[in-house]
Amino acid sequence: MLACGTMGSAVLSGVLDSLALLSSRTEAGTDVAIPGRFLACVKRPESADRIKQTYGDKVEVFLHDHASAVAAADVVVLGCKPQLCEEILTAKAMKEAFRGKLLISVLAGTTINQIQDILGPDTLVLRAMPNTPCKIRQGMTVICFPSPPSPASSSADLSASIPPASIKPLVQWIFSQIGRAVFLDEKHFDACTALCGSGPAFACVMLEAMTDGGVMMGLPFTVAQELAAQTMQGAARMVLEGNHPAQIRNSVSTPGGCTIGGLLVMEDGKIRSTIARSIQEATNIASGLGKKK
Repeated sequence: MLACGTMGSAVLSGVLDSLALLSSRTEAGTDVAIPGRFLACVKRPESADRIKQTYGDKVEVFLHDHASAVAAADVVVLGCKPQLCEEILTAKAMKEAFRGKLLISVLAGTTINQIQDILGPDTLVLRAMPNTPCKIRQGMTVICFPSPPSPASSSADLSASIPPASIKPLVQWIFSQIGRAVFLDEKHFDACTALCGSGPAFACVMLEAMTDGGVMMGLPFTVAQELAAQTMQGAARMVLEGNHPAQIRNSVSTPGGCTIGGLLVMEDGKIRSTIARSIQEATNIASGLGKKK
């Protein structure tokens, strides 16, 4: 984990928790070589202390010496702020350390080509966009492979420990341990950053508003919050199981009932367009995060 901040820690926590549930180093029925050694790179002593306190001896911490950690790894997950990408990747000995490695970037607004231009063709660069619920293994990750060339035909001379044919299953395995993972073209990544990366914040605004409404009508705060959170989770799970949101809404909206009354108030407040425009604005901002000022 290169620049192991909030997102890096979320991914790391999810994978380590998942490994604790596995009885063997390789899942039955797959050829995925499950990672067995974890390294975290940070710049500040307090960050190093935080990782040591959180993970103990499960994670080796590298303070400042990022090149040594990269050289010792087969797979590198880059989780710095987009504006720090070039500074980190162009540091002394980094390009050499990355030769033959697989780099998974979780940077918003930073394209594969931008990173590839820095590191050269000897490093295979992929993009992934996870979100913070990865920390409790309920995340949503979008993954993109460079095209062309495909991973199997990449000019990168990857380590013998990662055969080209196993790269996609390995990446999918990593992010499937912390939630759901889907593959999309890179052109969709800014929208995915807005919908998945910023989405938990938008959902929590809705959650807070529903909680406030319950409190206003006399419910204790903790009860209102639990009811709102479980209701949102239940509705989301019904959608993931194949139910269309409109079907769920209609099934609850009985003629002359309280649900349709509440829905009309929401429509008066233009809640649909407000939320949709929030995704649009977040997408526009995400598209500029990796660009030089």
